[in-house]
This record gives sequence, structure tokens and C-alpha cells, in this order.
Amino acid sequence: MSELLTYFQSQRDQMVDFLTTLINFETPTTDKAHVDKIGDFLAAEFERLGAAVTRIPQTEVGDFLLAKWNADAPGKPLMFLIHQDTVWPLGTLAKRPPTIDADGKLFGPGAVDMKGGITIATWSIRGLVERGELPNRPIWILATSDEEVGSIHSEQVIRDTAAQCGLVMVMEPATKEEALKTWRKGVGTYHLSIEGRASHAGNAPEQGINAVVELAQQIMAINALNDLRNGTSVSVTVVKGGIASNVIPDHAEAEIDVRTMTDQAWAGIQEKLNALQSFVPGSTLHIEAHHARGPMEHNEQMVRTYAQCKAIGERYGLSIHEDGSGGGSDGNFTAHMGIPTLDGLGPQGDGLHALHEHVVINSLPRRATLLAAMLKEWACE
Repeated sequence: MSELLTYFQSQRDQMVDFLTTLINFETPTTDKAHVDKIGDFLAAEFERLGAAVTRIPQTEVGDFLLAKWNADAPGKPLMFLIHQDTVWPLGTLAKRPPTIDADGKLFGPGAVDMKGGITIATWSIRGLVERGELPNRPIWILATSDEEVGSIHSEQVIRDTAAQCGLVMVMEPATKEEALKTWRKGVGTYHLSIEGRASHAGNAPEQGINAVVELAQQIMAINALNDLRNGTSVSVTVVKGGIASNVIPDHAEAEIDVRTMTDQAWAGIQEKLNALQSFVPGSTLHIEAHHARGPMEHNEQMVRTYAQCKAIGERYGLSIHEDGSGGGSDGNFTAHMGIPTLDGLGPQGDGLHALHEHVVINSLPRRATLLAAMLKEWACE
């Protein structure tokens, strides 16, 4: 067991107290005032640890924070990417306050997604500061506040900030087995709208152009784009059409969820969706992409990045494993840009967005050790 791991194990109870404090901030994405409260708390904590903190004001969601240590030191920054918001509405804490069970699991809204990750990122820096071991290299934390609604406000800030970095460490939770996430599917939401012509379904059906019939045929064409064996899913998830049983509908629409493992499949599906043609004469269709995140692909760069992380972890007595996820994160943005990215660096746990959301307490020192070691030893490409 390494000295650094022994140190963080001695800090376990204090880490639990810090995580409990974070859980007790209710931070639903849509409540700016409450999210800004945890932002104020974190900004003060980062400044206490020696960071220069810049607040990036927002009007619709909580302000973003960019904390920098050793801003003038040579080399590309290593950046933690965290989000302060959660999916849980105000009042959830009154029903489900933080609790610890006999198996050493800390339950609470937002515990693993991602207040546990915030705890580990903060404590990896705190531990190095308190031990006098913080390396003379740029270390950043970018804290956003709209990840749970697709990062619609923060995407460009993430891209612009990450473009300056040598490594992005995404503090989303590890898997249930405490594995990193070295791939994530690309996630895209598309909106398909169809226009036809209304007519009386009894007196003049032949004069109508049925948008629902057109939609039905488009759904079959879209469903044929699935390639589940190779990790591509194209799912029509929400459909709407028609206003009354005796009216030929002149409008119909659908939401489409797209997931792919590779950039090649991602581009191919986009091309095929944009090339859809109408079946019913006279109908028109329009398709628009919403909230698209390209895949975090398990490519050669990811293989190298994970290998370095694994080697560092093993030098400090840690067993490092990898896995992936069909869901996206802000790491999709940075990895898709070609920036070295590791995801799932947060704690072991389970129950994201569910009533049994929890952190495995004993994983906190292990993950803090890994991150502190990476800060000390990481060699940027």
C-alpha cells in the first residue's frame, strides 16, 4: 500500500463529511439561486486551497466556475470537469436525507452524480496541498451547472476551455465495479416534423394529405437504420399527430434518439437522416438535430491515455479497470475534439437518477489517491 493511499484512507471520514455537506445543497438545474449557493461554497473552498477562481455568469442556470492553480506554470493544464447541478427537485432532501447503511454506502440525492466526483477532485488537490506535494503545473477545475439538461449553455465554454488542456478528467461516477469509462456512445436527439394538408375524413378524404401516414412510413424507414450488433441504435421515442378523429391530419412529428459507438457510424446516421424523402405525394418533412454529442470513441488515443492512467494507479497500489456507457457526458465533447479524456473518475456507486443513488464510501480514498497521483505524474502528449 502506498503512502499516498494510506494518507487518503486516513482522510476518509473527513471526505464523507465533505460529501454530506455537498449533498445537503439542493441543486436542481432549473433553480439558479440554489445552484449558485453550492457554487459560492466551492469557490470559497477552491480559493482556500490556493486557486484563482473566475466566475462565468449565467442568466438561466447557475454560474460556472473556473478555478486555476499554478496558472503561470509551464505545460498544458490538467483539468477536472465537474457539474454542480442534479436532477432532484427541491424538497427531495426532506424525504431522503443523507444516510449511511451497514455496508458502507452513503445514500442521498446527487451523492454519486456527481457530488461524489466533486468531493474526490477537491480532496485530491487538498491532500497534495496539505502534504506540500502539489506539483508546479497548471491544474484547473471547470464547474458547470447544466449537464443534466444537455449542457446547452455550457457546451461552448467546455469546448473553449478544454481546447487549452493536455488532459480532461471527467468526474462522472465510476461503474458499479469501480471501472473508468473509456468509451461512451454518441448521443443525438432529432426532431422530425411533417406537413400535409387537412381535410374532412368523411366528406373529402381524397383532398387531404395525411401527415400521420407519412410519419408511419418514415418510422419504418428510420427503424431500418438500427445496427444493434455494432452499437448503433436509432429509436423513434415520441410521436404526435392529428387533432380529431374526423380530420385528415396536416401535421405530425416525432423525436428520434440516436446512439453510436464510432465517429464513422455517427456521421453515417446523420447523413441518412438528413437524406430522408417523403413517401406520400404532397407531404413535406423537416429534420433538425438537438443536443448532439459525438461519441467518446475507444480509439488509439484513448488506449494510450487509459494505459498511462492504469500504470500510474498500479504504482500507487491501485487496480484500475475500464468499461463504457451507452449514455453521454460532457466528456463526449472533449474526446470528440481529440483532447485526451478520461471519464468515470468519480467514486464507485450506483443508482444515478434513482431512489437508491449511493456512493461506496471505501472508494473515495482510492479515487482520491489515483487523481492525486495523476496530478503529480501525468505526462501530456
